[in-house]
Amino acid sequence: MYTFGPVPSRRLGQSLGVSPIPPKTCTYSCVYCQLGRTNRLRFRRESFFPKEDIFKEITDRITNCKVDYITMVGDGEPTLSADLGWIIKKCKENFSIPVAVITNGSLFFKPDVREDLLEADVVLPSLDAGSEMLFKSINRPHGSINYSKMLHGLETFRRVYSGQLWLEVMLVKGLNDSEEALAEIGEAIKRITPDRLYIVTPVRPPAESWVKPPSPEDIIRAQKILGQGEAVKDREEGRFGILEYRDAYQAIIETSSRHPLRVEQALEIEKAFGEQGVVDTMVDDECLVKVRHDNCEYLLPKSFIRHE
Repeated sequence: MYTFGPVPSRRLGQSLGVSPIPPKTCTYSCVYCQLGRTNRLRFRRESFFPKEDIFKEITDRITNCKVDYITMVGDGEPTLSADLGWIIKKCKENFSIPVAVITNGSLFFKPDVREDLLEADVVLPSLDAGSEMLFKSINRPHGSINYSKMLHGLETFRRVYSGQLWLEVMLVKGLNDSEEALAEIGEAIKRITPDRLYIVTPVRPPAESWVKPPSPEDIIRAQKILGQGEAVKDREEGRFGILEYRDAYQAIIETSSRHPLRVEQALEIEKAFGEQGVVDTMVDDECLVKVRHDNCEYLLPKSFIRHE
């Protein structure tokens, strides 16, 4: 399946996710990634799937659910898809629903990537570092991408893009939450001039088990140093779209592969199908693994198991 949800988003409301790339295919292998470690570290753009099939699935889903945004997000980095621009354009031509793209911003130095994103209503890139050293420590990019190239791409895109640019900074305790690191990030933000700035923390289980969110006091300090920014630290609330799935098992495994579920969320899906004991059976059979993070218990597919 190329689409999932709608899922409740803290910034985009009910978001229909669209993944035009294979799982865990990315230009980065971020220490905080909720999808686990990247196992397909890529730099070149490709047409991974038939673009017509992706658009047909979007069309089928739109007719059966109410969404606030169609969101190109992928199971990694969506701009790696050479068909991204075509898919965005087809959505804009056929639907009145705004299109968002959640991206790490790593490939914005490529002219074809910038061109593909121009018709999107909202683009949400990330910027987690203000120096090459922290960039490599947090984002662990493909060897062909360095910090100055990435940042220049973001600046260039900002100058040509007329839509909404919402920048996201992920804060990781002990890595980029010091005054020096935040000051460097702040200087980079000034060069990009986003329409909105979101300061986020790793609320879902990260790729590396040692990753922790900063304290509430440190988040407040970050807001002051960055000079702007809305802190997004609460867990999302709302129902998941599950109508396309045949049963609770499929709904839980497909959703958790893209969006790690809290235990209570998985139980709500089970209840929606009028089934009982599905979650417990999936855990007993090791289809799902329980992981505790930030005082909350999550269910992850077995392939997501974090290594120390």
